[in-house]
Amino acid sequence: MNIKHGMVLAAGLGKRMQPLTLKTPKPLLEINNISLIERAINLLVNHGVTEISINIHYLPEKSQSFLKNKNFKTKISISSEVDLLLDTGGGVLEGTKNFNDNPFFVINPDTVWSKRYLEEIKNLENIYFQNNKPSLLLVNKDLSIDPSFNGDFNLKNGKISKGNENQFIFTGLHITNRSFLVEEKSKVFSMNKIWNNLIEDENLQGLESNQKFYHLNTFDWLDELNSPFKKEKLKWML
Repeated sequence: MNIKHGMVLAAGLGKRMQPLTLKTPKPLLEINNISLIERAINLLVNHGVTEISINIHYLPEKSQSFLKNKNFKTKISISSEVDLLLDTGGGVLEGTKNFNDNPFFVINPDTVWSKRYLEEIKNLENIYFQNNKPSLLLVNKDLSIDPSFNGDFNLKNGKISKGNENQFIFTGLHITNRSFLVEEKSKVFSMNKIWNNLIEDENLQGLESNQKFYHLNTFDWLDELNSPFKKEKLKWML
């Protein structure tokens, strides 16, 4: 069974990427001539997703124009947060209103996604359908290109927890459905609040990614990844 719905989180301000993001939304920045948001959308489409919701806030007209002019082979709808940023949880709840009870992917375009993740997406999907519980794709922090990243979680036997060690980073991809969000009374809330509650009940599942973790955290990394040497070395990112 393939999940047919997806949500791309593209409403951030991209402050850590300034001055590059003063005139360009962060998801429109490019690695190897492919924008971050294209990478996220293409990954979902290549997996078989047929309907994608994208939330926007900062410089919305540029994001809307970009998406309109691209011929993505899927239905794309815009969830506007121009008047109020809803944070990750609130943004997902608002942006997936038309998904009904269907499970869906949530993906953050800050990560440099490529086809190398397709097998892991399928494996994550299988884990989700075993118990119909939210499932996160994690990566060992030792695989991150940025050594300053602290771990977010522990992962053992497919169960996610938090503690002193926290060896694993959230890659920015997970599967959930609206039933885990609709009881939240606040309009603005973080997914972390939902996950912490699930962790307490031992209901948050995880899969370990084996991919080197490329995450666009500062403009220094953008320059590094777009250097001629790196472009040649990282042809797999095309």
